[in-house]
Amino acid sequence: MSFFQNLTAWLRPAPSPQETIDPSMKFLIVGLGNPGAKYEDTRHNIGFRAVEKMAGDADWKPDSHGLLTRVKHRGKQVILLKPDTFMNLSGKAVRYWLQKEKIDKKNLLVIVDDLHLDYGVIRLRGKGSDAGHNGLKSIDSLTGGNNYARLRCGIGRDFHPGQQADYVLGEWKGEEASGLPDFIDRISEAAFSFCAHGLGNTMSKFNNK
Repeated sequence: MSFFQNLTAWLRPAPSPQETIDPSMKFLIVGLGNPGAKYEDTRHNIGFRAVEKMAGDADWKPDSHGLLTRVKHRGKQVILLKPDTFMNLSGKAVRYWLQKEKIDKKNLLVIVDDLHLDYGVIRLRGKGSDAGHNGLKSIDSLTGGNNYARLRCGIGRDFHPGQQADYVLGEWKGEEASGLPDFIDRISEAAFSFCAHGLGNTMSKFNNK
């Protein structure tokens, strides 16, 4: 190799290493729901609607066990996930992405519909029972327990005994539908607050509204 070739090689910038991110700055936000147009506007899919709002104009891409996108918020990398496993197998997607991205469960937030809360009410908890929700049951089972944050979004329980499945898989109607954009905005704001300000501060701000 000539002197000039050596000089050119020496001056050439070294390839930049792949960006590494401090694990404490990375969050996984999972909106629970069922894939497909059939379920798009159902009460059970409020988790999907919330992470779609959080994503803004970011592109969703099909990946392992769901649709995924990434956004930045106050210096944090926020990975948004809509599992395509259907509700009862949500844990499969959550476990995969926690492991793949090396995210601690303290930086996991699951957004889920809740029959036990009035419509429009949200409750953030650092852990808790599945309260009969099959999506949470699956996540508990496949990730080693219920020690992760969940943002419960009230959908009410305006149904007769035996009609629970029809209700949660039913579409928003009347005043529920008209108030849904504001409801989704609050859920999105609370989820971003969890990433930026932590569990305790977010609980204090949003659980009393």
